[in-house]
Amino acid sequence: LMVWLRRCTHYLFIVVVAVNCTLLTINAGDYIFYTDWAWTSYTVFSISQTLMLVVGATYYLTFTGVPGTATYYGLIMTVYTWVAKGAWFALGYPYDFIVTPVWLPSAMLLDLAYWATKKNKHSLILFGGVLVGMSLPLFNMVNLITVADPLETAFKYPRPTLPPYMTPIEPQVGKFYNSPVALGAGAGAVLSVTFAALGCKLNTWTYRWMAA
Repeated sequence: LMVWLRRCTHYLFIVVVAVNCTLLTINAGDYIFYTDWAWTSYTVFSISQTLMLVVGATYYLTFTGVPGTATYYGLIMTVYTWVAKGAWFALGYPYDFIVTPVWLPSAMLLDLAYWATKKNKHSLILFGGVLVGMSLPLFNMVNLITVADPLETAFKYPRPTLPPYMTPIEPQVGKFYNSPVALGAGAGAVLSVTFAALGCKLNTWTYRWMAA
């Protein structure tokens, strides 16, 4: 009984983190809406998504001990977000206008760090955390470049029911940050190490709680 309870606790936590990541994807501000805050939003979005990916993927990876499960976790996040953003598709927007973040390549790097260091948790935290933090903003910027022009699409498909902060407006001349990718990658690389450690620690805590 205790074995099954422990397993259910782990799997429930994985689902909770993945669902919350989907909510965070939406609440952190979709960077595809070009506003005055476009690049500021992109930086905040990149950091928040990096942290949600690394904490859940590290937890799942150290729970199973099998390289590849971080990528599987990234796939869970992707599918959840596709479903959640289907609501926007139902409003009439083209689906590529509501861009689904690219988590899988960064999750693969996390798996690679774990596999290459022969399942060393400390190396996973340090190397894996840095790799995820530095790569995710870059992959998502490449992802943005490949989709239809968001500003043109925003005015082609106006939605008066959208709240004011989601209404697309003409971007201003200045940018709040000179390089949103560099800033997001720099901050993410530092913070992801902490969250990777948290993911490992959560594994220990849930085991202790279920064993009590």
